[in-house]
Amino acid sequence: MIDFEIPDFIKNQQQLIKMVAEQAMRPFSRQLDEHEHERPKTFVNMTWPFAQQMMQRSLKPLMQNGNGSGAPQKERTGPDYSTLALIFMIEQLSWGDAGQYLCLPHPMLGGAAVQSAGTPEQQVRFLKRFTEGKPKWGAMAITEPGAGSDNSAMRTTAVLDPETNEWILNGEKIFITSGKLALEESDGICVVWATVDPKAGRAGIKSFVVEAGTPGVTIAKQEHKLGIRASDTVALHFNNVRIPYHNLLGSAEAADKMADKGFQGAMKTFDASRPAVAASAVGIARAALEFTIDRLKQEGVVVDYTKPKHQLTAVERDIMEMEARYKAAWLLTLRATAQMAHGESNRLEASMCKYRAGEAVTWITQRAVELLGPLGYSRELLVEKWMRDAKINDIYEGTKQINQLIVARSILGYSRRELK
Repeated sequence: MIDFEIPDFIKNQQQLIKMVAEQAMRPFSRQLDEHEHERPKTFVNMTWPFAQQMMQRSLKPLMQNGNGSGAPQKERTGPDYSTLALIFMIEQLSWGDAGQYLCLPHPMLGGAAVQSAGTPEQQVRFLKRFTEGKPKWGAMAITEPGAGSDNSAMRTTAVLDPETNEWILNGEKIFITSGKLALEESDGICVVWATVDPKAGRAGIKSFVVEAGTPGVTIAKQEHKLGIRASDTVALHFNNVRIPYHNLLGSAEAADKMADKGFQGAMKTFDASRPAVAASAVGIARAALEFTIDRLKQEGVVVDYTKPKHQLTAVERDIMEMEARYKAAWLLTLRATAQMAHGESNRLEASMCKYRAGEAVTWITQRAVELLGPLGYSRELLVEKWMRDAKINDIYEGTKQINQLIVARSILGYSRRELK
């Protein structure tokens, strides 16, 4: 029998996270939005101890199992509720402020890549730092000026120096969330995707961990963005960056195979990150929906759920449609998360929830602005900001179109060459 009950520890966590969202995020939303590249210090300081505890729980099974030395893990005895806890946390923090949430001191996408493609030893080695000391950040660098959704066009290279047994990275990456925070302002990590053989296409693409302070890495540009303006988004240049051989994610045996499944392993990162992006989108959608309903109530507009659809006003129908799209996106997100928590493949469901949540939050926030009229369009309220914050969820971690293709190929049984 399916159990929809939320574990007690997640309920307790949500009370704390809600307090952070209300007291340490919302009051600073407008200030940070209008002063891009300012750091949300209050939020960072409040959440770092909690982020440390999350990472400690995540690494505990590995630490108990040979200190992450590669010893086989114990057989799964139940769902991994830490995954579910993270998704609930992301939704609540994004309700508070999506830009500030992206400044959460946490491995974030870099950590997801390490956990998806790294060995147990690598997971402990790279993520243990997030359980100690001062706040730290993780980042992931994939997109290039000439290679966005088409990863086969990637030009950042990784060449093995046989004399020193080090990888040498050269290239440029853009639109990297928390890139400056990870590599310049903390002892963090950045997972960089690069090709070891440009002629091999996707088969030559691998993931490498670049640690803060590594010579040859420079911040080329801090982006000025439409939304999520409190977040740190940069371009990185890699000029003869030398990293240890074992900073290539995965086993040493896999590193020696040019045509192995390294790219597919790296792509597993998206199976974990897309539900997280969907949860963030749902949080923004809920913020806009709740505010709009409350504001309309103040004007005497209350949805009557007892009436048939043809007797409802246009505003009532809009609100009901907003609620339906919000709930559908959230349920798809929870479904993808549940599969991940049970150790099941969720590639199809991850793309489904990412596509649906990105589309839903864009539509819901736009409709919120429309329903509130000139006031919704003004900077007096946060509604217009939520509309700007929403759009990125339709783009990063795979655009809506890319995820539609993944869903269609999976359901219809077509290959990438057969359905483009």
